[in-house]
Amino acid sequence: MKSVVLPNYNRNVLRAILSLEVRVSEKPVPVGDEVLVRLHAAPVNPSDIAFIQGGYQIVKSLPAVPGFEGSGKVEEVASGLEDWLGKRVSFFVQDDKSGAWSDYLVVKECDLIELHEDMDMDQAACLAINPFTAYGLFDVTGAELSRAVIVNAAGGQVPAFIRSLAQEHDVKVINIVRSQAAFNKLKSNGEAYILLESEEGFAAKLKELAHDLEATIAFDAVAGAQSGVLFNAMPPDSELVLYGGLSNKPVSELSTMDLIFNDKMVSGFNLSAWKELIDNKEFKAISESIQMKFITGKWETHIRSDFSFDQVTEALKSYLGDMSGGKVLLKPSKI
Repeated sequence: MKSVVLPNYNRNVLRAILSLEVRVSEKPVPVGDEVLVRLHAAPVNPSDIAFIQGGYQIVKSLPAVPGFEGSGKVEEVASGLEDWLGKRVSFFVQDDKSGAWSDYLVVKECDLIELHEDMDMDQAACLAINPFTAYGLFDVTGAELSRAVIVNAAGGQVPAFIRSLAQEHDVKVINIVRSQAAFNKLKSNGEAYILLESEEGFAAKLKELAHDLEATIAFDAVAGAQSGVLFNAMPPDSELVLYGGLSNKPVSELSTMDLIFNDKMVSGFNLSAWKELIDNKEFKAISESIQMKFITGKWETHIRSDFSFDQVTEALKSYLGDMSGGKVLLKPSKI
């Protein structure tokens, strides 16, 4: 089989990308609670970029195979897991010895999502992280009870799913974007509240709008100084929820007085930790509900291109050139 392999971590993202190699090795053998999945496709995510730089929370022994999610078909199973044989699955894998950017990989049973027969496999490649993150963010915050929420990096996929969930519950969304192109796209899609973070008076406009709409929850994918801007803009009894760190900078500029006297709070959302709080029956029901949103066309991950493993350098450069422009998929190369 072929796999994309990272020989060394490198904080310089270009050097990290250029260091990636495609190597041929023997297929792994599933043991214990594992199955062997033949990959259909795996996306490139911000977490993958952070991982190859050595800046992600998960650090693997080197050399390592990157990639945390994907879709495929179960081809071999360990003893006792025969019910999974032949099934189409989506998966989320963090194990030291496995990575999604590989023809074959072993995945623990608890990290598998069984796919509905009508679920598209390309869409399923992007199922395990972003859709569940959006659902989980709404779940832990009780956002459906809010009048309005704020999302930054609003041209991305998680904010798109959040907007859909908000619409279901008649919750207004204040969208914050970095580029004029993202602003124009959201505007053409009918979004009523969009702010360009580079515009003059951005912080003041956000504060006015957040108070007018009573936006008491902000979902922050960026961190850095923008966390402070969001936090300070919200009315009393609000919560800033961090679920990403696209700025690669620490949270800053939070108002001390708001923390002390206005009952505001800051929290973090970890998808894996949220999943651990849910029993198998509930998770299966959530999974079926989310998949039906894709099957019926209500939700869709925008996928702009796919590349073979042999084109991994080109794929990652393409992704970094326009991270809001749609997902880039990696698919197995022909040996």
